[in-house]
Amino acid sequence: MSGSYCMVLTTCADEETARRLTDGLLTEHLVACVQRMPVQSAYWWEGSVQHETELLLLMKTRLDRYPAVEAWLRAEHPYEVPEVIQLPISSGFPTYLEWIAASTRPEA
Repeated sequence: MSGSYCMVLTTCADEETARRLTDGLLTEHLVACVQRMPVQSAYWWEGSVQHETELLLLMKTRLDRYPAVEAWLRAEHPYEVPEVIQLPISSGFPTYLEWIAASTRPEA
């Protein structure tokens, strides 16, 4: 069971976008859970350093669902180049991992 799950990270500019992305991913059973937290981001964009308050979304899913999550985010995210990063979950509480599996089945 280990190695079958991952966390996906993305950021967005506001609560409305965070809710829309969260609800869409959950409705499509692409992710089991999304956690949102405010972050202060600093990054290079168009030749200068930008400083923004954003919302970081932490999404838990099955590793085999990652391509669909990435494709969905690329289509629905308002950023020109959204952060979409996949981090493997090497281990975890088996019952929680089973819940992720059950929650990300299309028929769930």
